[in-house]
Amino acid sequence: MAPSWLDVLDEIVRVSGAHGRGDLISWLRRRRAQLLDPRLRVLIVGEPKQGKSQLVNALLNASVCPVGDGISTTIPTVVGHAEAPTAALVWSPPQAPEQLGRPVDGSDPQHPAGRRRDAPPGPPERTGPAGQPLPGARPGTAVPGPAQRIAVPIEQIVARISGRSGGIGDVPAGSADGGGRTVGGGGTLRRRPGGGLEHAEIGIPRALLASGLVLVDTPGVDGTDPGRAISPAATPNQADLVLLVSDVTRELSVAELNLLLHIAQSHANLAVVQSKIDLVPHWRTVVERNRQHLADAGVPAALIPVSATLRLQAARSNDKQLNAESHFPELLNRIKRDQAGKADALARAAVAHSARTVLEQLAAPLRAELAVAKEIDVERSGPITKLHAAQREVDELRRCSVRWQNTLNDEMADLISDVEYDLRDRTRQILRKVDEAFDKADPLTGWDTFQEWLTENLTDAAEANYAWLAERCGWIANRVASQFDRYGFDALPSWSVRVPENLSDRIQIMEQPTVEKFTRTQKLVTGLRGSYGGVLMFGLATTLAGMPLINPISLGAGALFGGKSVRDEGKSLLKRRQAAVKTATQRHVDDFFLRLSKDCKDTARQVQRMLRDHFTALTEELQEGIVRSFRTAKQAAEADAAERDQRQRRIALEMKRLADLYEKAQALAGAQSLGAARTNLESGSVSPNGGGLG
Repeated sequence: MAPSWLDVLDEIVRVSGAHGRGDLISWLRRRRAQLLDPRLRVLIVGEPKQGKSQLVNALLNASVCPVGDGISTTIPTVVGHAEAPTAALVWSPPQAPEQLGRPVDGSDPQHPAGRRRDAPPGPPERTGPAGQPLPGARPGTAVPGPAQRIAVPIEQIVARISGRSGGIGDVPAGSADGGGRTVGGGGTLRRRPGGGLEHAEIGIPRALLASGLVLVDTPGVDGTDPGRAISPAATPNQADLVLLVSDVTRELSVAELNLLLHIAQSHANLAVVQSKIDLVPHWRTVVERNRQHLADAGVPAALIPVSATLRLQAARSNDKQLNAESHFPELLNRIKRDQAGKADALARAAVAHSARTVLEQLAAPLRAELAVAKEIDVERSGPITKLHAAQREVDELRRCSVRWQNTLNDEMADLISDVEYDLRDRTRQILRKVDEAFDKADPLTGWDTFQEWLTENLTDAAEANYAWLAERCGWIANRVASQFDRYGFDALPSWSVRVPENLSDRIQIMEQPTVEKFTRTQKLVTGLRGSYGGVLMFGLATTLAGMPLINPISLGAGALFGGKSVRDEGKSLLKRRQAAVKTATQRHVDDFFLRLSKDCKDTARQVQRMLRDHFTALTEELQEGIVRSFRTAKQAAEADAAERDQRQRRIALEMKRLADLYEKAQALAGAQSLGAARTNLESGSVSPNGGGLG
């Protein structure tokens, strides 16, 4: 029956596949193979000259790693069990440079090295069943991809590790076996084609190693070249336990704390070894300060003080008390405890840590998407914005319809009033001129000239009035059309109002009114009637003087009175003729005003109806398009709301699934406060070294 942690790990792999994260799948598969490997791989890292190589030698009681003044490790050294001492150099394929604590194949889930989310999973490590290496690979080696291995005499490997050899780094002119190992001895050595990342492998017969322990010594990390490439064999992701070595002559540096924090992000089993306690009398004080530094930095690492010098002396003299003073038994107990619990406790912790790293990466984009969906104002989303814009267009068109109708009605009412007033004013000016003319003129003389003048003036008044009517109608059409400017097209009608060409034919010619003429007979009768009174009055007066009734004086008076009567009657008849002509002209002009005023009003109302029909049709056309756009926007908004709601439900369900899986993984390691950790997973506020995801 498979262990529970393996089921959880396989479920995490399936979830990563469902999210399209091929990079995480490759990393988890390598992690799975490593956890199923019964061997315990211990990676030893630290700054230069801290006692890393001496620590390996003291653990094994063998000088497998070069130590001494002026000697430093230049390539990683993998030390495993062998029945007889063996050594080899291994070149892995060239990789992109990465910092220590990050695999060179880009498999660190925190730094997928540019791998696309939809990239297919990478090939697993070249291991056999149950995580055993393929033939040709040294114990403790799990090399991703093809590698070339060169057997080297054990006595020469030390020089190569310390970088003091000029010939061992060359490839002998032999052939490679099926495991990537180059065989053949002697002959001239030549440089390996293509270069690559190099590490050394040493096998020695030791009971500690025979139990399945593999030690990996690494070059010092001084921070001067953080982008340098390292062999896959020296990456923390290939290790079950990472030991950072720092001598006790000083407190932990900032660079060491940063390195510990970086490794802790992707590794669950970490410890700090304080070396050289035999050189510092107050080493316990330094150790306590460093423990406080680790606690302040949040690094979950135990601190173990040791002395490799005392350990080697105790081994040579078989002094158990000196060996206890070296504190190596504590370190060995930690290693043996991890080795015994790799298949259970260590694997559980590793799976819990891997789950925290992987599930955080899977939850982060979902959480971000959910947060963005909550932050985005639904009212400002694209479909909703379009819906509101369409609604505003409908309302604006309704207001526009009311505006242009009111404008048309008001302007047409003003136009009819103004046209009537203009025509009345023009006709009154004509009548005033007629009155002024016939106050002096006799209608009996120059009638034809007056008739022509009156017809011409009435025609001019009608044409001017019609021209103004046409101009005002065009102005009104433009003003109503301006209400549609926001829609970006010409709303003016294709027709216009013009002055009728036969307008002069519509004006009737005024007929001469019947006026009384002062004939000679009328003048004679009027003169006789007037002279009778003068003759009688003056004749009676002269009879008193003895003169006869008719005498020269009475006749002269009669002639005087008769002439005056003729003149007075002529003036009276002239005034009656002038009044008759004025009255007739007034009636004629009034008839002209009534006819033309009605024509103008009919024309204005006809124009009003035509403009109303034109702009009504235009409004209906716009309304049809806007309503269609509104319906489309409404459907899109409803579909968007449904899709957004469905997407949020899917995200919530997936977040719950990840949280459930996270709780299951953390329960493997006996994590406390799982409810709070679940909440932190969903909110993304988990500390990378705490009980949640980083």
